[in-house]
Amino acid sequence: MEKVIAVVVTYNRQKLLSECISALRSQTRPVDQILVINNGSNDNTENWLQQQNDIEFITQANVGSGGGFNTGIKLAYEKGFDWIWLMDDDGYSKEDALEKLLENDSEGLCLRNCAVINKEDEKSFVWKTGNYKSIDEVKDSIIKNFAHPFNGTLLHKKIIEKVGLPKKELFIWGDETEYYYRIINKHKIPFYTKANSIHYHPVSAYSFKNDWNYNNNWKMYYYVRNRFYILKSKYSKNAVLAFTMYIAFLFAFSGLILTFQKTHKIKKLSFILWPVKDALTNNCKVTPGVILQRLSATHNSYFSNYFNQLIKLFRGFISQPDSSTLHELKKA
Repeated sequence: MEKVIAVVVTYNRQKLLSECISALRSQTRPVDQILVINNGSNDNTENWLQQQNDIEFITQANVGSGGGFNTGIKLAYEKGFDWIWLMDDDGYSKEDALEKLLENDSEGLCLRNCAVINKEDEKSFVWKTGNYKSIDEVKDSIIKNFAHPFNGTLLHKKIIEKVGLPKKELFIWGDETEYYYRIINKHKIPFYTKANSIHYHPVSAYSFKNDWNYNNNWKMYYYVRNRFYILKSKYSKNAVLAFTMYIAFLFAFSGLILTFQKTHKIKKLSFILWPVKDALTNNCKVTPGVILQRLSATHNSYFSNYFNQLIKLFRGFISQPDSSTLHELKKA
């Protein structure tokens, strides 16, 4: 019988983590092991984990969801588990979710996902899944060509062997999407949502149309930078299209800032030049601490020296960036 390990990444949400673990313990098809990757939580998570006899856990520095899932999947694969079941700490699975994911399909090279349902009403989909708004509308057991990693996502070790690991360098906001496109587009691995396998998750309260605090929203850096990596995986066969779509994204995002943001519009527009530069020069070394430090210290003029370099880059990148262009950009 093939073995299944559940991998949960957590950071400072011990109460939600315990809810997630309780659901894993109650599965009708028991998981063979539970592995928790604790991303340096400074609440009660570490103490709580030490008191659990049936959980293996690793505490590491906070390297975001990208680094957390990279560590978890790598360790699960090295331990020889056949199936790796992935989830964040703020969701939990219905008691028969794993049993339903595994039934009627032995194909390893297929990404399968739970139906991700709003934990408040236990009916509506958290994210777009086909043309359905509610799980009650779904009549078939499988919704093809839809999945929402890492929320009850089941991967076979064959996928890890073929695709590799999530990019830990992406840190947050896009790491799961880049990995998803690498699986389904670059490697052409089929994927689906199992409608009768339910994973409950909160609906995101965040909206880019809301006015965000310029001085502390460090996540916006990763959102802008990581979009380029997502598009490169999504359009893995066409680098020109990936770059063009990134430019289109930047124009759209700039329009969103001008239209909906109420404070610091120019600062926010100037700020996005930094993650754009790092995306195009493949710089993945920036940490949240560095971002916060610059946000608190910068004025509009801080990023002004990027404009000429970025314009130069945009003109020359459509074919392929040459080494001299990248060298000049890195000096900015």
